[in-house]
Amino acid sequence: MRDDSIIQTEYSEVMEQSYIDYAMSVIIARALPDVRDGLKPVQRRVLYDMRELGIKYDAPYRKSARIVGDTMGKYHPHGDSSIYEALVVMAQDFKKGMVLVDGHGNFGSIEGDGAAAMRYTEARLCKITQQAFLEDLDKDVVDFIPNFDETEKEPAVLPVKIPNILVNGAEGIAVGMATSIPPHNLGEVIDAAKAYMRDENISTRKLMKYIQGPDFPTGGIVCNADELEEIYETGSGKLRLRGKVEIEKGKGGHTNVVITEIPYTMIGSGIGKFLQDVASLAETKKTNDIVDITNQSSKDGIRIVIELKKDADVENFVNLLYKKTKLEDTFGVNMLAVADGRPETMGLKQILAHVTTFQYELSRRKYTTLLAKEKERREIQEGLIKATSVIDLIIEILRGSKDRAMAKKCLTEGDTTGIMFKSRESKIMAQQLLFTERQANAILEMRLYKLIGLEIEALLKEHDETMANIYRYEDILSSHESMTTVIMEELDRYKKEFSRPRRSSIEQLEQTVYVEKPQEEIELYFLMDKFGYARCIDTATFERNKDAALAENKYICMCKNTGRICVFTDIGQLHTIKVSDLPFGKFRDKGIPIDNVSQYDASKEQVLCVTSKSELNLYRLIFVSGMANMKIVDGGEFDVNKKTVAATKLADGDSLVSVAVLKEFKDVILQSQSGFFLKFEVSEIPEKKKGAVGVRGMKLEKDDMIESVYYTIGTDPAPITYKDKNFDSDRLRLAKRDGKGTKIRI
Repeated sequence: MRDDSIIQTEYSEVMEQSYIDYAMSVIIARALPDVRDGLKPVQRRVLYDMRELGIKYDAPYRKSARIVGDTMGKYHPHGDSSIYEALVVMAQDFKKGMVLVDGHGNFGSIEGDGAAAMRYTEARLCKITQQAFLEDLDKDVVDFIPNFDETEKEPAVLPVKIPNILVNGAEGIAVGMATSIPPHNLGEVIDAAKAYMRDENISTRKLMKYIQGPDFPTGGIVCNADELEEIYETGSGKLRLRGKVEIEKGKGGHTNVVITEIPYTMIGSGIGKFLQDVASLAETKKTNDIVDITNQSSKDGIRIVIELKKDADVENFVNLLYKKTKLEDTFGVNMLAVADGRPETMGLKQILAHVTTFQYELSRRKYTTLLAKEKERREIQEGLIKATSVIDLIIEILRGSKDRAMAKKCLTEGDTTGIMFKSRESKIMAQQLLFTERQANAILEMRLYKLIGLEIEALLKEHDETMANIYRYEDILSSHESMTTVIMEELDRYKKEFSRPRRSSIEQLEQTVYVEKPQEEIELYFLMDKFGYARCIDTATFERNKDAALAENKYICMCKNTGRICVFTDIGQLHTIKVSDLPFGKFRDKGIPIDNVSQYDASKEQVLCVTSKSELNLYRLIFVSGMANMKIVDGGEFDVNKKTVAATKLADGDSLVSVAVLKEFKDVILQSQSGFFLKFEVSEIPEKKKGAVGVRGMKLEKDDMIESVYYTIGTDPAPITYKDKNFDSDRLRLAKRDGKGTKIRI
């Protein structure tokens, strides 16, 4: 390889340019719609291909696989899944304000069911798509560009005659940007477009007299009407959406809360998630009003029924749904589209400006093409009319000519060379004929029946119509007012035939206020076995099964259903657990691991003490570490709501051996690993803050550690187990804190 064939360049520059090229390709050629026709490239190509295949609204359905394959092979080489997904979305009336494809078969459901495979479904164009999106492609109204392999031509933009970007909206994620345009009502958008055409200086507020706000196919309520003007002015903001709720009388005096319309954001798996969230409200005791939940939705519409108790506060329950579920949700608006070849966030007025400019461009090109055709037709008609007045001469020229070229030259140039005439007068008259090229061809191709009187009258009438069309087209092209009138008339026709009543209502509603009912406070027993499985039972159940509960569980404490359980571990951590997060039920229920409802990690720490938060506020705790550091801490210091906090300060390499709630303890007995025992009064342990290390309780030999801690209550001795041997604490003499202790030999 020659040295001069090697191009040296900065690696970062190559990467930067390559990434920019990739990003722009995604932005312009895939993810964002064009503001003029409101379509992404894949949507545009699918619709154009259906037109080319002749799948009209009044033609038989064709297999979706045929449409997808043809589109991929000719125009969109990015995989069949993206093409079929675009086709499916254009056929789903719950996603689009106005469907563009008439689907036949399973095209998915509002509840999140996917469409059937493309080999099973069929499709054809909708009537409005054929008339308002594809009708004038043969009139040179848009530019055609080469496809990906330059074997076909495709339109750079479709000649859409309605503001489709507002009617159907758009969603797409590009590189570094995303678009989210809500759908609107066709009739309102057309009225707004006409208002803009009448006055280009119209304000956004005045445009909103025509466009009330977004109109979602799922209905629902747009709750923040006061913010719409700013959203339409800037092109971005947040819509607050609510589902529509109706109250019905149920059986047995019960009340039914019926959801008949859902927020647009709940389309798909959102309905299933909503049902789970409502069930969760009952399971977590957020509400005790729910009796039953049923999803009675069908092809006729949404119907989710929640049956409530007789004495339920219905209004408060509905507010709970708005507050705790997706029945009230936000829709982020970012009206980003490709305008003049680049992505741009536009307000309502800017979008209408681009759309109406495009409409004028379409009309200008359309009527320029039609005018040229009418002038061509006029030229031919005038030639034929002139020919009928000298038809005998023309017949004589044709009979006297040797070939077509000789006759044509005579008709266009008056050249009679080689032509045999009956008389000199005929030859002189023939030399005066000066038809145009197009007229001469029409005369030569004219059939004899055209010489019938009625045919001549029809020709004269047709010429009058052609002249009227020429005058009309010239007036449209020369007068802005005339062109505006034509565009408005066409918009009115689409509005009359295809518009529908508004589905979403626009209101100004205050933020939801949910008043949580105070939970009835009851006393429970917390039970946790040696494996860390915990649950709660009521006091009556505990008393009936007290012996079994004491035998089978390692930790037992009284608590309140509104309180918390405090778990102290050997690494000095305090984990708190909401009692409401624990299962409440029968005595023999297994419970759940405390790992599931707290940040406790069984692989890294060990439980030393379990008590209720209410009990902590009444008592003090004794902390004893392996290095014999001790302290008493007031339980009120642990009155925290965090899931995990540091319960004490530990020296490097130290860990807790015992944490105990101080109730009636008299003496404490420390036992070291090497068999030293030290017994002294609890009163010798000073009270410290939880952040203190504490004081030394026992002098330990090198490499010795505290292994166990025992407490005596009143005059009763504490049972001690050492090397599998049992003895009472009475064998130990009472000493002072910070002593070496006595070595017990067994």
